[in-house]
Amino acid sequence: MSNRRAREAHLTIDPAFRVAPVRRRTFGTFVEHLGRCVYTGVYEPGHPSADEDGFRRDVLDLTRELGVSTVRYPGGNFVSGYRWEDGVGPRESRPRRLDLAWHSTETNEVGVDEFVRWCRKAGVEPMMALNLGTRGVAEALDLLEYCNHPSGTALSDQRIANGAKEPHDIRMWCLGNEMDGFWQTGHKTAPEYGRLAAETARAMRMVDPGLELVACGSSGSSMPTFGAWEAQVLEETYDLVDYVSCHAYYEEKDGDLGSFLACSTDMEYFISSVVATADHVGAKLKSRKKINISFDEWNIWYLSRFQAAEPPRDWPVAPPLLEDHYHLADAVAFGGLLITLLRNSDRVTAASLAQLVNVIAPIMTEPGGRAWRQTTFHPFAQASRYATGDVLRVEPVSPSYETAEYGEVPLLHAVATRAEDGGVTVFAVNRSTDEPLSLEIDARALGGVRITEATTLTDADVYARNTADDPGRIAPRPNPDVEHDPLRVLLPPVSWNVIRLS
Repeated sequence: MSNRRAREAHLTIDPAFRVAPVRRRTFGTFVEHLGRCVYTGVYEPGHPSADEDGFRRDVLDLTRELGVSTVRYPGGNFVSGYRWEDGVGPRESRPRRLDLAWHSTETNEVGVDEFVRWCRKAGVEPMMALNLGTRGVAEALDLLEYCNHPSGTALSDQRIANGAKEPHDIRMWCLGNEMDGFWQTGHKTAPEYGRLAAETARAMRMVDPGLELVACGSSGSSMPTFGAWEAQVLEETYDLVDYVSCHAYYEEKDGDLGSFLACSTDMEYFISSVVATADHVGAKLKSRKKINISFDEWNIWYLSRFQAAEPPRDWPVAPPLLEDHYHLADAVAFGGLLITLLRNSDRVTAASLAQLVNVIAPIMTEPGGRAWRQTTFHPFAQASRYATGDVLRVEPVSPSYETAEYGEVPLLHAVATRAEDGGVTVFAVNRSTDEPLSLEIDARALGGVRITEATTLTDADVYARNTADDPGRIAPRPNPDVEHDPLRVLLPPVSWNVIRLS
């Protein structure tokens, strides 16, 4: 163990402290027709790695390595003005449209059939968002019939004629996107949206009662209607939907690194508040059903930079938008958010990292060139790979520090999972900006286990980034500071750590 000065923390692992199964859908992502996410992201026919369908093989490989389970599509704000019919059939006949959400021109070269084909190649489950901004029940039913009905109707036969003989069988559907937001095309009040979402859900269930449906929750916990929005929407939709959505983005503000590293505190608050509201509505309606959360947009996003930028004066095709380049501190804050999602697996049963490629994304590409892993790629890939079996509740005993935004916050944020073979993985973040943290693990309930692997994501420069020229600057590396009696690991300051025991 290093002689560096370290503060002390400990946690206890016991199989009896089970929260819920690890939900594979926790490791979902998001592909929106925004910036270069689709065009020169997942799809670039002229690229040297492009396959016969124009999909970049290098991006497909990185998507599989990332461990993605589901992908939400096609938006996001984009979906609230989207006509799905524009993106099917012969490409040469597809219309170009103005996208009001991102002030761009949409060519519709990629649509639902191409997206599902890409999902099959990537080995991920498609998750479809519906336009309830400028459209409604009829258009939702049309898309459902096109995607899921086997054959013998006008729309299912159109899909077959377009080259998709088998149904797409999309099971999870989002009833609109961020309809509480004034920025949304077709923005609605909670009663207006709740009624439309209920009508849409009821009609879709007449086609397929087994669909999983997501009602729009608040697009952020800071919205003035937060709480009241969820209550009003769920009173209309409670017996018709399975999920309510949460969206949250975080960034370092004014150099306040300590508060930024504690941003998962806000996510914990968001989740607990929505769960409490949903359960209140369920009690009010005398229902035994539990509404779960689809946290289907979350990430580190420097939104203030986007808001300060000059809007485009023309309508470009796939302009570079929201291309945040993440550093180490971003990856550590990101890891804290992942830990929070896992800690709440009893009610957060689906999530979507926004987004997958180029747009606030773990994967970056050059048009016609290279693809590489951003710093945030690594916590996601490790959690997706090692978080299996059951989530175990750990209540770390840790020193705290004072933050300007969240008050007193523990230095250690952690969760554990236990696989079917009995192996345990601890995911831990040290939020300290200047001191290592000595973590002692009490694993007596597991018998004679040892630490078989410990990796850390850290760097002397908390603002170090990965680039196309130096893609491996920030990556998980073996942690040399491990002891076995007692089980102890030294967590560097500003670090994401994975500790495996068996």
